[in-house]
Amino acid sequence: MNKLTILVVEDDRPVRNLITTTLKAHDYRYIQAENGETAILEATSHNPDIILLDLGLPDMDGVEIIRKIRTWSNVPIIVISARSEDSDKIEALDAGADDYLTKPFSVEELLARLRVTQRRLAMLKLDSAAENVFVNGDLRVDYAAGCAYLKEEELHLTPIEYKLLCLLAQNVGKVLTHTYITQKIWGNSWENNIASLRVFMATLRRKLEATPGSPQYIQTHIGVGYRMLKVG
Repeated sequence: MNKLTILVVEDDRPVRNLITTTLKAHDYRYIQAENGETAILEATSHNPDIILLDLGLPDMDGVEIIRKIRTWSNVPIIVISARSEDSDKIEALDAGADDYLTKPFSVEELLARLRVTQRRLAMLKLDSAAENVFVNGDLRVDYAAGCAYLKEEELHLTPIEYKLLCLLAQNVGKVLTHTYITQKIWGNSWENNIASLRVFMATLRRKLEATPGSPQYIQTHIGVGYRMLKVG
């Protein structure tokens, strides 16, 4: 039995019935939405594994729904639409859709697209399990346990310091701007949060770096942001 839950967003009742009947016949669980507002509500409350999305909805354009969902979720979105122009497909894919199926479509093709997406989700879960622990030199971050260690000694970090460390570790080698970091940690880029960021980064460095003046792990890019260095 398929354990995935699929959100079907379609205002055309015959098409919606075709999709849901197909899903039921192949042991998928499903939720239905007839408009954009309900689709977003169902997506936030039920956290579906895959979304099948029509673009031409009565209250808002499907591309807008994709953009809204992408602000908080990476759930696979397969567009099913009568719009067949390349520009429509490109717009939806650029907004964050994972696949695009043009109406009229065959049930077999829909099921094939779902199988491909299922395989991709399974691979992501395997990758995620492998990435539960981040190791960089003597630094080890165990995401599942919510702990960080240096030379096998647990680091006693505040919640903000731990979030900062995880954010840097997940983007090792990349320069993260002050704005990006404060948006991720505090949800905004107010000036007082940028000032707080400098304070928290200083305390994190004191716990992490043997010689804070010659950092091994966290590099400051003055006026720009910070970067987690890759330690050989």
